[in-house]
Amino acid sequence: MKLGLAALTGATGFLGQHLVAALSEAGWTVRILARRDPVSPLWAGVEPEVVAGDLADAASLNRLCAGADLVIHAAGLIGGSMQRLRAVNVEGARSLALAARRAAPSARVTLISSLAAREPQLSAYAATKHSGEAAAREVIGESLSIVRPPAIYGPGDRETLMIFRAAARSPVLPLLDPRARVALIHVEDAARQIVALASGGLAVNAALSDARFEGYHWREIMQAAAVALERQPQLFRIPKAMLFAIASLSGIGDGWRHGKVTFTLGKVRELTHLDWGIQPDERARGAPAPVYDLLSGFKHTVSWYRKHGWL
Repeated sequence: MKLGLAALTGATGFLGQHLVAALSEAGWTVRILARRDPVSPLWAGVEPEVVAGDLADAASLNRLCAGADLVIHAAGLIGGSMQRLRAVNVEGARSLALAARRAAPSARVTLISSLAAREPQLSAYAATKHSGEAAAREVIGESLSIVRPPAIYGPGDRETLMIFRAAARSPVLPLLDPRARVALIHVEDAARQIVALASGGLAVNAALSDARFEGYHWREIMQAAAVALERQPQLFRIPKAMLFAIASLSGIGDGWRHGKVTFTLGKVRELTHLDWGIQPDERARGAPAPVYDLLSGFKHTVSWYRKHGWL
């Protein structure tokens, strides 16, 4: 049974590819915004309609949203200059919201933000995700739904791939502050929950996670990665000061050579923040229960990485 037309930005990204599959599985006809015809191994049997363009092209955004019953804005930028982050995470959110109001005034609109938006003082990324929420809400009003995922892992993810590669190859793995808690969610669970929340009749403001709302210790995360890879590396505590030193050196080296810094001081502040757990008033009420816990999710991810030659 078809539910209607769902318009989606960010469809070629890690989460976005899974959202296309989850929307189709739920019964939505899917239309996506992309610069070129995309291909994804996750879209077996799914042929989304493609609107050529990007977030800076108002005409393309209008075509994307025209006649849509549901609009999900999942596009976002993780790193880069503050100017670039603002252009995508803030102005992009505003532009999509304006297009939704012009071309699909009765559509339900959901913004996929980030749990980092809860702590905008930590980094440029967190600040722009927080500002992007405000920009979209200025346009849509209280009917806007905002979903804040925590760290997402799973098939197709390149961000957490480095943890699994380290667990597969290194005799030692680093640990951060033992007091810290980090909420996590498998990408398939995140996609299912987002589609369910976005498809509902009421606006929501919720953070996602697996069944461990309070989050995991870094030791639990690293041990689960090692078990998933059938390894037994030693674990050692890495001081926060060392991470800041590495980020400073990365900024000097990468900035001088390429003009692009990947491991920033802001990223260190995010990594070393002590509370990335989900509070009771943030939880996504009525969302589907997660399928994966940490270990089963990591094992599933490792299996996918190996099958596709990433590990």
